[in-house]
Amino acid sequence: MTVDLTEFARAKNVKYFMISYTDLFSGQRAKLVPAQAISDMQKDGAGFAGFATSLDLTPAHPDMLAVPDPNSVIQLPWKPDVAWVAANCIMDDKEVDQAPRNTLKRLIAEAANDGMHVKTGVEAEFFLISPDGKTISDEYDTAAKPCYDQQALMRRYDVIAEICDHMLALGWGAYQNDHEDANGQFEMNWAFDDALATADKHSFFKFMVKSIAEKHGLRATFMPKPFQGLTGNGCHAHISVWDKTGKTNVFADNSMELGLSAKGKNFLGGIMKHASALAAITNPTVNSYKRINAPRTISGATWAPNTVTWTGNNRTHMVRVPGPGRFELRLPDGAANPYLLQAVIIAAGLDGIRSKADPGRRYDIDMYQHGHTVEGAPKLPLNLLDALREFDNDKSLKTALGEEFSSAYLKLKHQEWNSYASHFTQWERDHTLDI
Repeated sequence: MTVDLTEFARAKNVKYFMISYTDLFSGQRAKLVPAQAISDMQKDGAGFAGFATSLDLTPAHPDMLAVPDPNSVIQLPWKPDVAWVAANCIMDDKEVDQAPRNTLKRLIAEAANDGMHVKTGVEAEFFLISPDGKTISDEYDTAAKPCYDQQALMRRYDVIAEICDHMLALGWGAYQNDHEDANGQFEMNWAFDDALATADKHSFFKFMVKSIAEKHGLRATFMPKPFQGLTGNGCHAHISVWDKTGKTNVFADNSMELGLSAKGKNFLGGIMKHASALAAITNPTVNSYKRINAPRTISGATWAPNTVTWTGNNRTHMVRVPGPGRFELRLPDGAANPYLLQAVIIAAGLDGIRSKADPGRRYDIDMYQHGHTVEGAPKLPLNLLDALREFDNDKSLKTALGEEFSSAYLKLKHQEWNSYASHFTQWERDHTLDI
């Protein structure tokens, strides 16, 4: 049943709605609409100049309308006068194919046509840092192995508990919070859900974490590698596929290796097959490749993959199968677009099922210690440009994600790479001034 946003505002005493969409660079764009005007907006959408955000549009394009999905509405727990609602982008009465949420919705529908219901969860890591972004926010958080540090966690109790309280109030099924492997880094977990619901929650979570951090005079960052020598921000995705009723896990088969069914193994095969190309989506920034190709960190491990391998319950590989009926993709990082992350997982997995892709040999070694002994497994891209080239060469993945989306994404991301490549750095001066 579709939520009537006018009634929602009346019942919840909401004064304003944030009609929000996420662009190709994960920018969260919104208009603040008074509740008195939301009825028309629910029907027709809020108008945006698409060129003014990170979409491949020109100033000459007509208005892009962000039409709210009323079933995604969330009243801000920390500012209850306001409600956030995810929107679908429309132009000239047609969906904007390159818009990330539209791309995900199309792939969810494609999976549903094949009788598959994709459910996912994400582990979105973040740092709490100083407002200027130069240091972590806790001067006493200095342990060489800070993961699960009790004192450091409690020094940031007010921030973490407030965010968790909000997730509990929203019914997300929040179940644990911890200090992560880097100084100043945290992770908060909530229950897995349908892929679109997870993407909306992921998008809102990033907005909420940043807002609560600012409320406490701090800053939160999901940047993949904000500090040299410290473990980066991952965004591990847990993936399972259910039947069309959403009640039977078709990945689960206790008679099979690791409890992963033949269909689950084929889905995994699609992830492995497209791994180097999908890195352009799961690891979408220049900085992303400072995380997956990092030298050993202060704690002793990067906790990030650099080779396309899979395993059982072993965190040193790109994919692990921690238990029956699901697997964890450890490649994505904190910069991953919440909607495109889900979309590319579904696209690769569907191709794997349709082509009966074999994920290849399972390795159970410690990749951080013995990865050099693995022969034949592809290395992940060394930088964003290599990832974009892999994506551009992966015709089936581009087609699955949509030609308009793929063309727009590659165009804008190549512009980003060119901007980075033309940027002069202190490193260049330090290494070449006296040559």
